Amino acid sequence: MGDAIEDGVRIDIGCVLPIVVGSTLEAERHDRAIAYELADRLRPRAERAGLDLVVCTDVWYLHDAELSRRAAVSVGEPAVNALSAHLAARVPSAYVIDGVLMVQYDVEAGCGHACCWGVGADATARAVDAFVERYAPAFVEGAVEGLE
Repeated sequence: MGDAIEDGVRIDIGCVLPIVVGSTLEAERHDRAIAYELADRLRPRAERAGLDLVVCTDVWYLHDAELSRRAAVSVGEPAVNALSAHLAARVPSAYVIDGVLMVQYDVEAGCGHACCWGVGADATARAVDAFVERYAPAFVEGAVEGLE
């Protein structure tokens, strides 16, 4: 498996669970903070499962061949996050408040990718809340199964 270096310490990409934000200024300002909050909320469950949470940009995720094969949570609307745009028509909606927010996650498959986004930062944060409350355990479990 490939490795990346963070603060002089190698990161085993094979154990990474990426949380992906857009590389636009809007995404950096609003979605990155939400993504770090999501990472904090998922960290206990992920670490027990042997996963290392990493927040990264869509550019990094989509252009790294090994990393882009990893299950990921995309945070931010398709207009500001290329991974969300890529997944918009590929991942089914799991939870929707019309015109406000959406959580996309394949509940039946229980693995793969998830997208959390809304109209504005507050709605995106609410989408992340819904994801954590409704789907996080199954998502992390599916990410672990993807390692096997």
